Amino acid sequence: MTRKVGLVVTARPSYARIKTALRAIQKHPDLELQLIVAASALLDRYGEVVKYIEADGFKVDARVYILLEGENLITSAKSTGLGIMELATIFDNLRPDVVVTVADRYETLATAVAASYMNIPVAHVQGGEITGSVDEKVRHAVTKLSNLHFVSTELAAERVVRMGEEESRVYVTGCPSVDLAAEVLKAPELSFDPFEKYGGVGSVSDLSDGYLVVMQHPVTTQFDESKQQIEQTLEAVEAADMPALWFWPNVDAGSDGISRGIRIFRERGRGKRFHYFKNMEPEDFLQLIYNSKALVGNSSVGIRESSFLGVPTVNIGERQSGRERGGNVIDVSHDAKAIQAAIETHIKHGHYASEHIYGDGKAGPRIADLLANAELTIAKQLTY
Repeated sequence: MTRKVGLVVTARPSYARIKTALRAIQKHPDLELQLIVAASALLDRYGEVVKYIEADGFKVDARVYILLEGENLITSAKSTGLGIMELATIFDNLRPDVVVTVADRYETLATAVAASYMNIPVAHVQGGEITGSVDEKVRHAVTKLSNLHFVSTELAAERVVRMGEEESRVYVTGCPSVDLAAEVLKAPELSFDPFEKYGGVGSVSDLSDGYLVVMQHPVTTQFDESKQQIEQTLEAVEAADMPALWFWPNVDAGSDGISRGIRIFRERGRGKRFHYFKNMEPEDFLQLIYNSKALVGNSSVGIRESSFLGVPTVNIGERQSGRERGGNVIDVSHDAKAIQAAIETHIKHGHYASEHIYGDGKAGPRIADLLANAELTIAKQLTY
């Protein structure tokens, strides 16, 4: 009997992290994909991810508008509550046999809570990891609400089991986003003009002599420091004196502070070699960072996909604190001189050897097979 898989995509990184699993579920003869797109993935301000999803050939079964404006702690909490209410209605309409939720965002928690109270088994992708923000609390809470665990590493699997989950329900699949990185390595040369294809704002530069890619998100436990933190990064990247391709921050508490810091910097005539984008297709983004001199900021892509690609990464602050990382990462504080020094070190070094910390590039098909064949039960045998 075909199993209906309700999969919720809520943000730019969520789609990149699950895209190959979506493909595999869509192709699997024993699965029916029910794709639900919600929150910032629907909004133009954050790159309207839903357009890329549909362009890739996926049918969207439901759209859920749950995001409250404000990007602060209150709106994050209220959006979580709104997500629970709206997703409960969607699950009641679609009647999935299993719901898949991805990573550690507040929408991920809303998905898991709604499905759990409706006695729908929950499959969680990327549990068991440690980071330096409220995301870790959310991730671990979702683990306890989930029935199947598709983790990226052996260490993550050990943590999930230590949290009391049944070992037989914990599967080391690798991270689906690494699947995309593996595809990019087959043809890594930059095959598109980012300015022509994606527009954006800022100067249009010759990238042939090298460039930086910058992606910095707020740290939710330090959201009121976001503006000061991004100012340090702006100073350091400007001092590097090469083209820099910036990506807008995620919709988290503190993202307004980052956006405001960037706008003030531009209004003062600074960052003349900077160009700003909202979003890109996941494969294009990975190709872009592969051909850069370094990735700067605090995105998990610097830890996950970049370790596989060997991309030099300057990881700033505590957002990724605790994650397993490769030799491609230099960790620095929110200090312009330290950031600049790390950039210079990476430029001198160049690319790093590929490390398979987060998988071998075959996670998507593994997840689809498990969704088709794993036992789906609500009851858990706790192992405290």
